[in-house]
Amino acid sequence: MRSSVSHARSIAVLTGAGVSAESGIPTFRSNGGLWQQYRFEDLATPEAFQRDPKFVWTWYEERRRSIAKAQPNAGHLALAEMERRAKRFTLITQNVDGLHDRAGSKNVIKLHGDIWVLRCLRCRREEVNREELQSLPPYCDCGGMLRPGVVWFGEALPEGAMERATEAVRHAGVFIVAGTSAQVYPAAGLIPLAIRNRATVIEINPEETDFSADVTYALRGTSAEMLPQLLGDGS
Repeated sequence: MRSSVSHARSIAVLTGAGVSAESGIPTFRSNGGLWQQYRFEDLATPEAFQRDPKFVWTWYEERRRSIAKAQPNAGHLALAEMERRAKRFTLITQNVDGLHDRAGSKNVIKLHGDIWVLRCLRCRREEVNREELQSLPPYCDCGGMLRPGVVWFGEALPEGAMERATEAVRHAGVFIVAGTSAQVYPAAGLIPLAIRNRATVIEINPEETDFSADVTYALRGTSAEMLPQLLGDGS
């Protein structure tokens, strides 16, 4: 299995919330404290933001502050090192926290956007802002309201993101699926695509998923434990 990774001409990786959970970031479905009483529709839809942008931004700013304190874990770092060694490498993530970037990954396709990006509803300009926001909701220099640069329920994925992800998986000799239950589409559809294309598919998850029986290797463990082992050098 390690030799499959080290000798692969092309590697694609799909990561989910489990990778970031190991850095202390709660998954979307485990909102803590007072947020437990709210539905996702109250927090992460265009309709919710239109109805009460300050309320939605308060939740996102709390998430941003929590993420800012987190550090990339061994799984993030192993993927960055894998990219440095690989001839061709694409990291496809469903996470919005930016920890892959901070770990050193370069070729990252962010299917669900980036929580550190602010997008103006008026001029459509995007900016990266990692500072604590002083007023909620924030506003652009043009006077337009800014929204989080993430994909909300009911919204399309970033333009071209799924097409680029699909192309990467089609050409991958090895496809690694780490920290995701593989239940959210269209990302989950990349797994059967890799299987049909006869890639070596490595699943890393503490629990069995719907695709576990069909992949080449199903590794039971966390991403922080298993991903460094795939480097094959004990690091």
